[in-house]
Amino acid sequence: MAIKKRNQNKQGFKKDAKIEDGVFIYSGNITLDQLCKKLSLHPNEIIKSFMMKGKLISLNTVLSEELIAEVCLDNNFDFKKENNFLVDDYTAVEIFNKEKDKDPRPCIVTIMGHVDHGKTTLVDSIRHSRITEGESGGITQAIGAYQKVVNGKKITFLDTPGHEAFTAMRARGAKMTDIVVLVVAYDDGVKPQTVEAINHAKAASVPIIVAINKMDKPGASSEKVKGQLASLDLIPEDWGGNTMTFEISAKKNIGIDNLLEGILLQAELLELSCNNQGPAIGSVIEAKLDKKEGAKATLLVQNGSLHLGDYLAIGSLYCKVRRMTNEFNKPVKVATPSTPVVVTGISGVPIAGDRFMAFPSESEARIAGENHSKNAKNDNGISLQNISNDESISSINLLLKTDTQGSLEAVLENLKSISVQGASLKIVHAGTGDISQSDVILAEASKAIIIAFNLKVSSTISDLSKEKKIEIRSYDVIYHLQEDIENALKGTLAPTYEEVIYGRAEVNMLFKASKVGQIAGCMVIDGKIPSSSKIRVYRKGELILETSLASLKRFNDDVKEVTSGFDCGLTIKDKLNLEEKDILEAYGKEIVNG
Repeated sequence: MAIKKRNQNKQGFKKDAKIEDGVFIYSGNITLDQLCKKLSLHPNEIIKSFMMKGKLISLNTVLSEELIAEVCLDNNFDFKKENNFLVDDYTAVEIFNKEKDKDPRPCIVTIMGHVDHGKTTLVDSIRHSRITEGESGGITQAIGAYQKVVNGKKITFLDTPGHEAFTAMRARGAKMTDIVVLVVAYDDGVKPQTVEAINHAKAASVPIIVAINKMDKPGASSEKVKGQLASLDLIPEDWGGNTMTFEISAKKNIGIDNLLEGILLQAELLELSCNNQGPAIGSVIEAKLDKKEGAKATLLVQNGSLHLGDYLAIGSLYCKVRRMTNEFNKPVKVATPSTPVVVTGISGVPIAGDRFMAFPSESEARIAGENHSKNAKNDNGISLQNISNDESISSINLLLKTDTQGSLEAVLENLKSISVQGASLKIVHAGTGDISQSDVILAEASKAIIIAFNLKVSSTISDLSKEKKIEIRSYDVIYHLQEDIENALKGTLAPTYEEVIYGRAEVNMLFKASKVGQIAGCMVIDGKIPSSSKIRVYRKGELILETSLASLKRFNDDVKEVTSGFDCGLTIKDKLNLEEKDILEAYGKEIVNG
């Protein structure tokens, strides 16, 4: 009976065609036969009417949206197509639904903080307290997540490497954490990584509980840390604010019980709920390729229940759950909400933060994964130009990095002065120093644009931002920055261009032609040489000329481009006698996110 009931619940995810208040509502594909049955129409009459219009269809013809609309309008039905996440992108399905989620669920906690402030020691202390209770039998943790029972209630802890991993997962749509525990050492206080962790948690709209660590030391005081927290809008409760703070010693296991009880209290305030009977939906915590078991992943079931035999789409991949184990490598048959489990047999290795969802059949899971992959490729990312062009976007998230604290204060003050009716501006993080990988990841998760003021962006960061489809805009004049932000909010921002290096060629031979002058025989040594590109000529490493191509040939034929490893003949527009071993660099300008 349990299996039958589960299958019925799964079918609830398939949106069938239906009529509500005279409106035909459908999703996905539908044949003429299916449409006629839903609308109580005679298919022969429909087929005949289409024949009169020169259209040949049969009972089994899968109708296009236009044909469905035509049948409905001809027969006095309004119609509406609903999103079918199997066809579009299943990762757009909301994980939680307040109307349907009536069951309580355990809270999910991530511990974050500056290196050496005691995060790992706290994790070990919480784990050790469970082992001493005899619940694990002394078995070593098998996955990067575990559960702790406090006063009869479960808490799920995610053991992520740090705030970068936390935000990288959120960048892929995985909001896995209900509460962040921020570890701050009393003697070291708030450090740059602490501030980053706070901003990452705030960007995820996750409540923060602060654990002030190393309070076992003689003369230890938490007042300095509380003052620093207050300056970052984390005002402690005993200072009249809303931020829970606990004095602990992770090393000596002091105050840990109070911290855990505080987590439960915060969880009660959040009123966390789920639907235990629904199909499983959640996120990937970590994944790897195992030599013996193949692709395997640690999944966090966030809503619904995951059963052996379920079919899953995981990111762009899929699998049938043939084996499922818990944190102690023990087999389990059912995983309820907030439970971490390991599954094997996946069609590839997913990425941490990928969404997963259960489907009624293997084919539907496979198709869902494939369609998610297509949608991901079509994502154009966030840029000022996109915001300017899209009337539905009325806010801009910025991540600001400057060369000095003085510059930072000046730019922030200027940005605060920007006022465009009906539009808003939010700074998700602001700091000094070079743009880091962490900045790019936070910008990706927050859908923010990175502003670099008086900074040079390294090629590594530039490449990463392009991969993540995050725009980095560099400025050295505050007025220009203000003008661009204002214009983007008003929808009048002009496209921006950046220089692109296409490739390089080396001159191997030189020829004279009476009509065109000097012809250079070249070998393309990297990238490509487009016929429309501009050219920089380098001789012994020194730039001697900037010009353009006049012609580009392969043998006797004009060509549009020549790629690496092939030779070509070319001429340049400027009168310069090229020499053998000269390097020709092809470049041009392209619109950035225009």
